[in-house]
Amino acid sequence: MKAFLDTSVLVSVFYRPHVHHAESMRLFLQSDRLSACCGAHSLAEFYSTVTRMPGRIGGDQAMLLISEIRERLTVVALDGVDYVRALGKSAALGVSGGTTYDALLAECALKAGAEAIFTWNLRHYSLLGPEVAGRLRRP
Repeated sequence: MKAFLDTSVLVSVFYRPHVHHAESMRLFLQSDRLSACCGAHSLAEFYSTVTRMPGRIGGDQAMLLISEIRERLTVVALDGVDYVRALGKSAALGVSGGTTYDALLAECALKAGAEAIFTWNLRHYSLLGPEVAGRLRRP
């Protein structure tokens, strides 16, 4: 099964006090580049989050963690056509605000052919239509 791990899962992998750390870590350790991926934008979200959390880490340490993510997961990037498609779908569904970023990550998952989208943010992703909602899973 091709799995897509969103930012909420990646952050909880590397933040031990997180309530979902154990489940996220288990999924991450079971993943490899052939079976799992994440969105390129998640790397930026991950960096932004871990460098501002309580007990935050510095940029150099965040980059080491990003290297670990890149070693284990395939990173999927969108091109201009993909962005326009994702934004068009968002407009048609009435998606606005921060959920737009989840829509971009969902587009990465679809582009990669992910059968499962693992997230702790089911509410936002469920707004992205049946093609995405049918793939949602918690780790």
